[in-house]
Amino acid sequence: MQILLASASPRRRELIGRLGYPVRSFSPDCDERVPGDWPPDKVVAHLARLKAGCAQPRDGECLIAADTVVALGGVIFGKPADTDDARRMLMALSGRVHTVYTGVCMRYGGREESFVCQTNVTFDELLPAEIEAYIATGEPMDKAGAYGAQGFASSFIRQVDGNFDSVIGLPLCEVRRRIREFE
Repeated sequence: MQILLASASPRRRELIGRLGYPVRSFSPDCDERVPGDWPPDKVVAHLARLKAGCAQPRDGECLIAADTVVALGGVIFGKPADTDDARRMLMALSGRVHTVYTGVCMRYGGREESFVCQTNVTFDELLPAEIEAYIATGEPMDKAGAYGAQGFASSFIRQVDGNFDSVIGLPLCEVRRRIREFE
């Protein structure tokens, strides 16, 4: 089996590479706008299926598409628009528990599996200087919730309740289990 990853995320590519299958990836070009009143789990499930629909897998390829959002009190934090937006998100997350939702859609041999992984993350209190220093690294700018759990922001995380790989962008254990079911 080979994997077709419908994602431009280097983090997802690294995660899926840990399974040992040959991987090729592409960046799906989809309109990712959704109604503003949708809950986070519905948003990521929809966007994962949408990205999967943009793919053209070859014979023998397992298609994997995913989407991740951060939510605090039901409000979705996507990728920040600019440094002010990143600052706003990080200040809101400081000292609080938020939820990371990752939706996954997998297709292989005429079968489809879709699921959503939900992980609660507790941030430590962040000082304004820490937020500014983190923003200066540039790391927050292409990540949901304005932070990368696997990078500099790892020191912000006091606790993770759920699948850590899902916070990075792909719940690898769940994906591996479903690949085994496909084979």
